[in-house]
Amino acid sequence: MFDAALRRVVDPPLNAAGRAVARAGISANAVTVAGFVVGLGALPALAAEQYAVALALIVLNRLADGLDGAVARAAGPSDLGGYLDIVLDFIFYSAVVFGMALARPEEAVFAAFLIFSFIGTGASFLAYAIIAAKRGVTTEARGVKSIFYLGGLTEGAETIACLVAMCLFPADFPWIAAVFGAMCWITTASRVGQAVVSFRD
Repeated sequence: MFDAALRRVVDPPLNAAGRAVARAGISANAVTVAGFVVGLGALPALAAEQYAVALALIVLNRLADGLDGAVARAAGPSDLGGYLDIVLDFIFYSAVVFGMALARPEEAVFAAFLIFSFIGTGASFLAYAIIAAKRGVTTEARGVKSIFYLGGLTEGAETIACLVAMCLFPADFPWIAAVFGAMCWITTASRVGQAVVSFRD
């Protein structure tokens, strides 16, 4: 929901950093994979209830996720880079929620509900991008991307806020998961509705 507006604030410093990283010969894909590996460390940290450590790793992962796009813009985007960015993001998001389930098994049903909700947002997002590419539809509302980015109530900024809230307020995890999961389903419904409008023959 806020991604397009936040782009105007975060893109200038990220682009400057991305140009520096590209000049150093580090590829966007290397940044993506390194950020993913660091971010996966949040899973065992959460399982051990080391919430501060998990929070630091989540923040580092999200910084890398912003930086890889800036490096790609400086050095030139690639289809593989776009693919890795999306796939590893979704795995990372679910890994954090799985870590919370391991930390708080008595509340695992809420983690299951949130991962279930992620399936809706992920599938509706990627399916729309596939059909948009087939029809030659593009957008730069959220910056130059490798695939079509369809917005919604829960985008990157909201997901980051949710993951951070889990680490800061672990006792409130059931409420955080339930509310954000419901928001994800609103996003999914709006994307399906947009697809019906846009792709009706």
